Amino acid sequence: MKVIQLSWKNKLARGVWTVAYYFLFRPFPTKVFNCWRIFILRCFGAKIHSRAGVYASCRIWAPWNLQLENNAWIGPYVDCYNVANVMLGAHVTISQYSYLCTASHDFTDIKHPLVAAPIEVKDHAWVAARAFVGPGVSIGEGAVIGACGVVIKDVEPWMVVAGNPAKPLKKREIRSA
Repeated sequence: MKVIQLSWKNKLARGVWTVAYYFLFRPFPTKVFNCWRIFILRCFGAKIHSRAGVYASCRIWAPWNLQLENNAWIGPYVDCYNVANVMLGAHVTISQYSYLCTASHDFTDIKHPLVAAPIEVKDHAWVAARAFVGPGVSIGEGAVIGACGVVIKDVEPWMVVAGNPAKPLKKREIRSA
């Protein structure tokens, strides 16, 4: 993680984003308005695939640090504290009330500076309800973070993890229909 100094330009941009969020993003809650919400996020620098989705109730701290690939979804009431980049691969689901947290404070320094590191969730992964993903975490392809799991270390591809802190439970196997 590296120390982050937020500029006045960044603070101003977040202020403008906050106004846009409350007046142009959040008031349009149904999936019918998903294209509109994607448009607003793109206006603020987000890189979002046209078939991705973002629920109106989620909170995004800095759209310019957000990237969603094909069919990636940020669910209801997700809190995306993306001081650093958050990258969601194709067919990723971030379920309701989850928290994606890219920043913290260096508690070993008396000044407690803000430190940040990106989060990457690779293709076909699922972050279940109320899970917490910490700064600098990479969630491997096809991995599953169990409900209320706390992930502070990288997760191997196709692994199911759960708990606080999240521990591996088993390999994820996909059954054919």
